[in-house]
Amino acid sequence: MKGKLQTLLELFQLLKKHLKLVIALPVVCAIAMGVVSFTMMDNTYTATTSMYILAKTDGSQTSYYNDLSASQMLSNDIATLLDSDSVKSGAAKELGLSNLDDYKVSVTSETTTRVISLSVTGDSPDGAAAVANAIANSVSTVAQDVDAAQAVNVIDKAKIPNQPSGPNRKLYIAVAALAGLFVAVAIVVLLDMLNTRVRSVDDAVELLGVPVIGRFPVVKGGK
Repeated sequence: MKGKLQTLLELFQLLKKHLKLVIALPVVCAIAMGVVSFTMMDNTYTATTSMYILAKTDGSQTSYYNDLSASQMLSNDIATLLDSDSVKSGAAKELGLSNLDDYKVSVTSETTTRVISLSVTGDSPDGAAAVANAIANSVSTVAQDVDAAQAVNVIDKAKIPNQPSGPNRKLYIAVAALAGLFVAVAIVVLLDMLNTRVRSVDDAVELLGVPVIGRFPVVKGGK
């Protein structure tokens, strides 16, 4: 324990000796990442819509409970359809686009509920909302065409997001600062390891492996 404490104390003293480097490098890395993230990384926006899955039923009470169970199982099927080429192509056609490659689609489905959440991320807030709503419309049509469900009803239409969802610039800057600190510490330790100059009695003993038998006093003023 004492040895570890001594080692940590030596490291602290070493870092204190090179304090300018330890402070400057993380700051430079953070500033550099800040410049990159604000000038080279475009904002992204996420719009979310939720849908309710309704399975086919004949209207009886027994069928109601079967309908509930079937709808819960259908949620996974509809979630798969939401990310299918047929649904995406239908949404793209509705919007007059050739494809939706510029948008990222994310689907969340729980086995204990009939509600599915669809999130669409893109570089345009209007575009993200429009694509999310178009996919919701398209999946309802496709689900009925393949006889997968009676209906896929939209609960909440996607709204145009007011704030960007990414990139997480604060996180990037913090990681860059930590990386700079790590590199600074590594440089300081490496410089100390490469420095073979004898700076103290303890260094002499460790280097030569023999005890110190005497010391010469420091004479000031040449006397």
